[in-house]
Amino acid sequence: MDNIGARDHILVEDENGQEKEYAVEALFDMGDQSYALLRFGDETLLMRIEDEGEQQYLVSVTDPTEKDSILDAYQIAVQEAPAD
Repeated sequence: MDNIGARDHILVEDENGQEKEYAVEALFDMGDQSYALLRFGDETLLMRIEDEGEQQYLVSVTDPTEKDSILDAYQIAVQEAPAD
């Protein structure tokens, strides 16, 4: 079986309790925080990965300034070290 383009997927529940299956586009660290970039169709989410004991949770990054700063830094890092 050919897995070119295959992505990991994760279910995300919104504030209304509805679940969507997002493709995990990237996992990366910025400073002392870890982030996940998730995609569902044309929708892209930036989520902070938080640890609580032995479990991890995804938390939305809602501050537009923080989000833009993280995504800009991520884009620069990708441009400087593109994947093969």
